[in-house]
Amino acid sequence: MHIETINRSKIDQVDFDSLAFGTVFTDHMFICHYKNGSWQEPQIKPYGPLEISPATSVLHYGQAVFEGMKAYKDESDQIFLFRPDQNFKRINRSAKRLAIPEFPESYFFEGLHKLLQMDAEWIPKGVGNSLYIRPFVIGSQASVQAAPSSEYIFMIICAPVQKYYGGEVSVLIADRFSRAADGGVGYAKAAGNYGAQFYPTQLAQAEGFQQIIWTDANSHEYMEEAGTMNIFFRIGDKLITAPTNDRILDGVTRKSIIQVARDMGLEVEERALAVAELVESAKNQTLQEIFGTGTAVVVSPIKGFAYRDEKFELPELDAPVALQLKDKLTQLQYNLCEDPYGWRVAVQ
Repeated sequence: MHIETINRSKIDQVDFDSLAFGTVFTDHMFICHYKNGSWQEPQIKPYGPLEISPATSVLHYGQAVFEGMKAYKDESDQIFLFRPDQNFKRINRSAKRLAIPEFPESYFFEGLHKLLQMDAEWIPKGVGNSLYIRPFVIGSQASVQAAPSSEYIFMIICAPVQKYYGGEVSVLIADRFSRAADGGVGYAKAAGNYGAQFYPTQLAQAEGFQQIIWTDANSHEYMEEAGTMNIFFRIGDKLITAPTNDRILDGVTRKSIIQVARDMGLEVEERALAVAELVESAKNQTLQEIFGTGTAVVVSPIKGFAYRDEKFELPELDAPVALQLKDKLTQLQYNLCEDPYGWRVAVQ
């Protein structure tokens, strides 16, 4: 791996007390090019702009996939990743679905660990603070031919982030727009999945909601995800979440929450939940909690939802399961408890 270091860090120009999520980046970046049928020598170099042709394939046909990960630093300055093997496997699943060559595992982990070692000072300590890691790959051939690119760029960039305070979240259940369809790319972290969500979300925000609960494209009868998060519902004593399929992202936080919840003695059902069942549970007061899960927020409680012309508020609980699960997961991520799962990976 070729390594080029910066002459002088820009870290002293950063106000770590007022970071806007994903807008400030560390000193270095990882980059690797795919040409002539193979991945070339990886590089770590100073963070900076790319020079690309206006005909670059990704700008026209959207061959782009990405991941979201975090690095955490404990009080002894040891850096940890959380289940990074899952992110690596998923970016290659996403890549395969978009006809992008899979990235070598050794390049990914050697490059990621070295990048984190080089920019270790950028990882803020304290529960909730972390370094957000964005691996991504784009089609980079200069061609407007409607075909898979013959060249690609794989990169990893990093951004220090603060504790995430999302505030109170109310959601609108979608009965018109869809996030993904059967046979599509909903299970992949394809860039286009996210761009297509912005307009329906803007419409919901104009009505006073922060996010959308997406429903299935066929009938809009069953709930699938919330905004860019997987979603859970606690009805009675059961925790319910949609099963993963080719429409729903196999979230790393989602699968971790399911395991931790079951180990806490909670009953978890992975099944389709109908909008009608949710509305009925809200009316008969068996609906206790709704929360989203994802890398950025870990767990985001939802205070209420609307469906068509009806609005429902959730009860205020003394010890919500959502926050108990969030606490247990963050304890694991920040090396504040034993890790019986082997999910925590030290950066060496």
